[in-house]
Amino acid sequence: MSNRQTSRRDRANAIRALSMDAVQKANSGHPGAPMGMADIAEVLWNDYLSFNPRNPQWLNRDRFVLSNGHGSMLIYSLLHLSGFDLPMSELQNFRQLHSRTPGHPEYGYTPGVETTTGPLGQGLANAVGMAIAEKTLAAQFNRPEHDIIDHYTYVFAGDGCLMEGISHEVCSLAGTLGLGKLIAFYDDNGISIDGDVDGWFTDDTTKRFESYGWQVLAIDGHDAEQIIKAIEEARADTKRPTLIRCKTVIGFGSPAKAGTAGVHGAPLGPDEVAATRKALGWEYPPFEVPQAILQDWDCREKGFQAETRWKEKLVRYEEAYPDLAMELVRRLKGQLPGHFEEQARELIQQCQQKGEGLATRKASQNMIAAFSEILPELLGGSADLAGSNLTMWKGSVPISEQNDGNYIYYGVREFGMSAIMNGIALHGGFIPFGGTFLIFMEYARNAVRMGALMKQHVINVYTHDSIGQGEDGPTHQPIEQLTNLRTTPNMSVWRPSDAVETAIAWTRALQRNDGPTSLVLSRQGLPHQERSVEQVDLISRGAYVLEDCDGSPELIVIATGSEVSVARDAVKELQGSGVKARLVSMPSADVFDQQDAAYREQVLPNAVRKRLAVEAGAVEYWSRYVGLDGDVIGMTTFGESAPGGVLMKEFGFTAENIVSRAQKLLA
Repeated sequence: MSNRQTSRRDRANAIRALSMDAVQKANSGHPGAPMGMADIAEVLWNDYLSFNPRNPQWLNRDRFVLSNGHGSMLIYSLLHLSGFDLPMSELQNFRQLHSRTPGHPEYGYTPGVETTTGPLGQGLANAVGMAIAEKTLAAQFNRPEHDIIDHYTYVFAGDGCLMEGISHEVCSLAGTLGLGKLIAFYDDNGISIDGDVDGWFTDDTTKRFESYGWQVLAIDGHDAEQIIKAIEEARADTKRPTLIRCKTVIGFGSPAKAGTAGVHGAPLGPDEVAATRKALGWEYPPFEVPQAILQDWDCREKGFQAETRWKEKLVRYEEAYPDLAMELVRRLKGQLPGHFEEQARELIQQCQQKGEGLATRKASQNMIAAFSEILPELLGGSADLAGSNLTMWKGSVPISEQNDGNYIYYGVREFGMSAIMNGIALHGGFIPFGGTFLIFMEYARNAVRMGALMKQHVINVYTHDSIGQGEDGPTHQPIEQLTNLRTTPNMSVWRPSDAVETAIAWTRALQRNDGPTSLVLSRQGLPHQERSVEQVDLISRGAYVLEDCDGSPELIVIATGSEVSVARDAVKELQGSGVKARLVSMPSADVFDQQDAAYREQVLPNAVRKRLAVEAGAVEYWSRYVGLDGDVIGMTTFGESAPGGVLMKEFGFTAENIVSRAQKLLA
């Protein structure tokens, strides 16, 4: 800008110097991408990106995502230079224990980092989710002359991001949805860790993205005027997302290593750092940026003014639409309505009173329909299995048909769906949920893990939860997936036995705002379980005594989901034969584990060593509850193709087999 004292190249070189210095000091990291993309970043952050360093969570800020997260020193340099609370000492502590500059950007560690990136392509997917959230929220809340939600989503991505299959999934959908305020900068440097990508990446990227419905622009990523022109063209096209192909030199400025794989993922080395300083004309010691450059980079006042202007718009919006404004603020803060708990309790009571025998996927659909009336922030979807997952309801309005809708047709894109949901949750204003078969969690696994890592409020609806899937055979029958989900930190897992437990599972999932929840649901119909009022209240504690004996039990049977019913029949038979048997329904092991020791002892007394767990999933997980003296009826092989009822009998999920195994334990 005309009032700046320094050149664009000087300001970009500050990024280059800080990046190579931090990587060198840590003796670990990736200097090449930050050095190559510095010119693009300088233009975007100084001239276009709308944000406030003093308030990183300003609601209407532009979102910036570094999808090629290994280039993390790029964003750390930008955050430091522009005025975020990221002092030079943190850059000097790059990649060290408990620093705010971890090896890859991590949401919640560093102010200004919008999402955790590292697994390539997922940042791009998160950005698609953020752009969906912006467009949908704007359609729901903006009114004529009151564009209260109005911002862009910018993403940096590299060759690796575009090679990953998830980029195909999400970019195809982004084009279909016409996300015109999504702008991606492709760092087209032709180099990956293994060398020149011409040996393994020869896609016509331009044609590929044009076929998705994107605007594609090609520029010299080191030419500021071309960068400016491209951003202006991208912002002018409101109907299509834009890919800006930026031809860059990886490790720009390094005399010996620029343009080679040698600068991708390793420090330059002391001699090359010195040579790069000389080549760039950067005459300052490590981690020193001259005052004039710092002053020209400082965005604090500009950001404060931008947020102030928006707050003035918000005041006018509140005056014109007070109810809408109140609702918008509630949703963006992630708060449930004050009456939610009372209404949820009524829904649960209704389920218990009705006593309907339903597949838990159907019970889930009923709850979605009911909660959507209470929570307009619900944004559902399915990876092309809506009729099976039952994630659609009568009130569903696809956003592909109506911008202010509440449902997303994700297509056959389980991985993309899960990563997009993470982006929607990160943006704020929605509680996203998406459905697929439990077995296809495997396609989505890394995005599911990333949602847990970032503790995002995402609800995974997984149906067809066991060999009860039946005739589709072992390719469609989950075995080890429940264990996988349960052993994922920050993930809460519910496998309900009937409509009542399903209602409570949904309630807990909606109330939980410190991580994702996976609801694991049956294809087949399940009988209603009779309970007392007290037992209904205890379900929310993750496990409870469903069928008990007089006095202390000598045997405890633990079951989940579809196996609760047959386990209850078995326990009654055992009781009839004089065995003091107890049945514990455990819809959520992680929630039960969070209960106080007294309650856990009440449900599973330590003195009772004869325990039998029953679940149509992998046996290994249950050793933590049955111990060395107990037993598990579960799966140790893959399933077979046959009717679900036949398979349940074949693999031992019958009352007769439970009784037999229990008697062996007691012998």
